[in-house]
Amino acid sequence: MQRVWFNKTFSSVAAAIRLIRAVDFASDYHIVCSSTNPHALGFLAAHESAIEPGALKGEAYLDWCLHFCRQKNIGIFVPGKEASLVSAAREQFAALGTRVLCAGTQQVLHLLHDKARFYQTVDVKLAPPAAFRVVENAEQFDAAYRELRQSHAKLCVKPSVSVYGLGFSVVDEERTSAQLLLEGVQYHIGLDDLRRGFAAMEGFRTMLVMEYLDGHEYSVDCVGDNGRLVCAIPRKKALVAGQGQIIDMREDILESTRQLTAAYGLNGVFNVQFREGQNGLGLLEINPRMSGGIAMACLAGPNLPYLALRGFDRGFDGLEIPEIRNGIRVVELACATQLQ
Repeated sequence: MQRVWFNKTFSSVAAAIRLIRAVDFASDYHIVCSSTNPHALGFLAAHESAIEPGALKGEAYLDWCLHFCRQKNIGIFVPGKEASLVSAAREQFAALGTRVLCAGTQQVLHLLHDKARFYQTVDVKLAPPAAFRVVENAEQFDAAYRELRQSHAKLCVKPSVSVYGLGFSVVDEERTSAQLLLEGVQYHIGLDDLRRGFAAMEGFRTMLVMEYLDGHEYSVDCVGDNGRLVCAIPRKKALVAGQGQIIDMREDILESTRQLTAAYGLNGVFNVQFREGQNGLGLLEINPRMSGGIAMACLAGPNLPYLALRGFDRGFDGLEIPEIRNGIRVVELACATQLQ
């Protein structure tokens, strides 16, 4: 039996662990989940749980991980927190008998987390990134906005480095931020207010001014094998809330995902996001981790977390991948649970 460790990460790890255990009929994998949160949802799904020290980061956290793997006899480590450091230290973990299952190399992970640098490297003709400019002060913002506005009806801004869409806003040229607040309009900001705010600062962290893509969004949950796309399940998100998502095996999305997987050597479970705009399909980002909606994707047939783990452990040759049920509509329901 392999002891598999998921360290501190996003809450979707709970769904991934449940999915793995649901089909691990031979009990090949003993799942260990750790977090700084004593009530982490992953603890409910794992065989074994552990509390991480809260103050550690960087090299100190890496040293703790190495100690944990030695102490707990971990065979496979699937890192969340400090994944780039862990990826770079694969040989140190291998010396302990621990294999690291990570979405990419340290260099690739750093690149994917910085959209300004990442977008400049993308070469996918079927789904290029939306038109963008990189800005770090008010003067650059004004110039970028004027230039892009000549060709695009609506623009947006977002930080180059962020998660969960934090800092993303559609720029509204008609209403003030106060009006948007009172009207309950989310993820929008008034242009004049934004300009005044930027002008009051000498500079700010790297931001992107971008063409706003206002069509359907696609979230593609994937399994890769060091640059080879093993399986991909695109979910088409409804424009209106409450209608679920549709499994949509669009060939242009699948081909673009294959190209991106190969270009960045992606591995394990990861997620690619696209959205439609006035010029067609555009790439939003690659998340080098499992998405929050991975359980919905797995309703289409393939159990992606198990495929990734089993393929990494014993190879993908001979591993059966169920047919994907294209066109089904899926939704995720909240379920009340008592925490331990």
